[in-house]
Amino acid sequence: MTPAVVALEAAGIAFTLHQFDHDPSVRDYGREAADAIGADHDQVFKTLLVLTYSSDGAGKPAVAIVPVSCQLSLKLAGAAFRTKRVEMCDPSLAERTTGYVVGGISPLGQRKRLPTAIDETAELWDTIYVSGGRRGLDIGVAPADLVQLLDAVVAPLTA
Repeated sequence: MTPAVVALEAAGIAFTLHQFDHDPSVRDYGREAADAIGADHDQVFKTLLVLTYSSDGAGKPAVAIVPVSCQLSLKLAGAAFRTKRVEMCDPSLAERTTGYVVGGISPLGQRKRLPTAIDETAELWDTIYVSGGRRGLDIGVAPADLVQLLDAVVAPLTA
């Protein structure tokens, strides 16, 4: 399977796998996943890479996990990561950093553990769905387990 699945199995965390046929013409991967697995768009979360900037000016990658129904607020992401400047990461850098392709970037099993923030709405659900590490694969997991495994902060991330 994928590094995301391996990470969950190694941690002993309960999860479910949801495979579906990805349509290559679709670019809204999260909404496609939600529709394919029959989940609410607020319950399926996308993994976004951002660059956070500190006073030294160097951009460092971080992960923001938000519902596919919403847009990430860079201002709120800055508050969650305790920095004033945040911008979206270039897709090619996101792929090199995580080891996954865009549309299949999982918050789990990335090449390197990055600072991670999960939108507070995740806590409204018993199970949320995140990418399983490839297009056409989602993982259902308890939000608290995801937070613990990723050592993530829970914060408002959408406006």
